[in-house]
Amino acid sequence: MKVVVIGGTGLIGSQVVARLNEHGHEAIPASPATGVDTMTGAGLADVMGGASVVVDVTNSPSFEESAVLEFFETSTRNLLEAEAAAGVGHHVALSVVGTDRLSGSSYFRGKIAQEKLITSSSIPYSIVHATQFYEFIKTIAQTATNGDVVRLPPVLFQPMAAADVAKAVGRTAAGPPVNGIVEVGGPEKFRLDELVRNVLAAKGDPRQVVTDPEAPYWDVKVSERTLVPEDDAQLGEIRFQDWVAAQAANG
Repeated sequence: MKVVVIGGTGLIGSQVVARLNEHGHEAIPASPATGVDTMTGAGLADVMGGASVVVDVTNSPSFEESAVLEFFETSTRNLLEAEAAAGVGHHVALSVVGTDRLSGSSYFRGKIAQEKLITSSSIPYSIVHATQFYEFIKTIAQTATNGDVVRLPPVLFQPMAAADVAKAVGRTAAGPPVNGIVEVGGPEKFRLDELVRNVLAAKGDPRQVVTDPEAPYWDVKVSERTLVPEDDAQLGEIRFQDWVAAQAANG
C-alpha cells in the first residue's frame, strides 16, 4: 500500500515513514525538502499518484495568530483537493488531545479549523489526538518562564515519546478509516508543575518552578483534565524515565 507522509522528513514523519516501510508498505516522505509544498500545492499531484493513504503530520512554521490559521486552512484544503483528484481513500491527520478545550489559543484555533475541514470533506479520515511529546517539555518550561521563575498550573499531564506517537499514527494509517478521533497518550500521568520542576532540577537548571493554579498553558487557562485523554485512550509504551535514560545514553 502506498502511503504519502506529508511532513515525512520531520521528527514524527520520518519515524512514521520508517515504521510503515518496515511493515511492508511503500511510505513516501513529502515535504518542501522533497519538492512538495502544501501551501502552494506544488508537487502534490505527482506524489499522490497511486496513493491509498495520505498522512499529514505537518505543523505551522509560525505560531503568530493569522499565520497559524492560514497555514492549517490553506495546507489542509490543498491536501484534500489533491487527494480527491487522486482517489485517495484515507486521510490521517495528527492533532492534539484537548484541542477542542483550548480554543483560547490561536494555535489551537488553527488546529480546530484544520479538523473541521477534514471532517466536512468527502474523504474518509482518521484524526489522531496525541498528548504532548516528551521532546517538548523544555519548550513548555520556556514559554512559562518570566525571569528566573517558571509558573505552571498543577494539572494532570500525560506526555508521550515521539516514537510512540509515530507508532500510533502508523498503526492508524495501516488500518481502515475510523471517521472520527483516535486518542493516544503516555503510559503515566504526572502533575505538569511537578514534572517540569523535576526535569529542570535534573539538568541543574536554576529556574524556580512556582505552582500557580491560575497560570496558563500556552496562554490558555486549563483545568484538571484539559490536557489528558479519556480513560479508553490508547497508551504508549515508553515511560518517561526510560526515555530520559535513553536520551542520556545517546548523548
